[in-house]
Amino acid sequence: MRKFYYNMIKNIKIQNKIIGEKQPVFIIAEAGVNHNGSLKNALKLVDAAVAAGADAIKFQTFKAEQVVTTISKMADYQKKNTGKEENQLSMLKKLELPDEFYKPLMDYCRKKKIIFLSTPHGGFDSVDLLAKLKMPAFKFGSGDLTNSPVLQYAAKLGKPIILGTGMATLNEVRDAVNVIKKAGNKKIIVLHGTSNYPCPLKEVNLKAMQTIAEKLNVLVGYSDHTLGAESPVAAASLGACIIEKHFTLNKDMSGPDHKASVEPNELKEIVEAIKNISLIIGDGIKKPTINELKTRKVSRKSLVVLHDIKKGEELTDKNIGIKRPGTGLEPKCYFDILRKTASRNIRKDSLIVLKDFK
Repeated sequence: MRKFYYNMIKNIKIQNKIIGEKQPVFIIAEAGVNHNGSLKNALKLVDAAVAAGADAIKFQTFKAEQVVTTISKMADYQKKNTGKEENQLSMLKKLELPDEFYKPLMDYCRKKKIIFLSTPHGGFDSVDLLAKLKMPAFKFGSGDLTNSPVLQYAAKLGKPIILGTGMATLNEVRDAVNVIKKAGNKKIIVLHGTSNYPCPLKEVNLKAMQTIAEKLNVLVGYSDHTLGAESPVAAASLGACIIEKHFTLNKDMSGPDHKASVEPNELKEIVEAIKNISLIIGDGIKKPTINELKTRKVSRKSLVVLHDIKKGEELTDKNIGIKRPGTGLEPKCYFDILRKTASRNIRKDSLIVLKDFK
């Protein structure tokens, strides 16, 4: 269950959404680089995220030259998912979100009433660009967890920081959180995740999300790279404030992340399941629902007369019993009224009330 700790910001606002204690799970549809450099694809991804019911759609902001050197090799999953091998610079160059895409994309998101987010992968310049575009929050990917200069730079802008933690130890996550806090920013949400694309279920380790919350005193969420719905739904039930899920228009498209992403119909099912979890968890107060108040009148039991009783007759275990409905004297009074005297004639199957005995 979700736990909150002393001296922690319990609610963080991102645009028009409140994230945190007693709030619905904030769902980010992670488009990433799955637009393949096409504005048409990017707009279709927005439509798919809206149709799925996500709260936000997120892309990635970078210039390839600012992210990798010419000698950077592809990760194993990138080779496997693309079916070819090239250097990262060549691969990422084709996946940049061109500057001219931002205005039409952001305008379209406003029209469709979905929050536009983008991860600044390109260091200081990417942070500056997103700040200029009035991004409501910064989401840093796992690869920048140890990039303390950029984290500090972004934290000083005062916007909420969503922090990916794949590949990290708890101490590395603690160091990053401390960098952000020392810069005067306590609006932090830490996302547990596993940097394997796709991630097998045995590597998910959702309990680590709870460990982060308990040890670091921060709001937590989950960035999912599995192919199914089990992990994000489980994360929501364990207290994730944010769920981030990678999605694509088609898993067969070329690119490093498509095969590890879900398609629009799958995203919709996952979003619906996560929202249902929020309903299922409830407010934690044990009380009957409105419908239960009606049902308990039928399902619970009362003290009843087993056969006709005459005025002055003693009430015994032979002439009173316990049966439905539950609208009479409660069964807990059974031993209290034994040996009492009937104050009037009572017909069989009548519910016993206080005026029936003395």
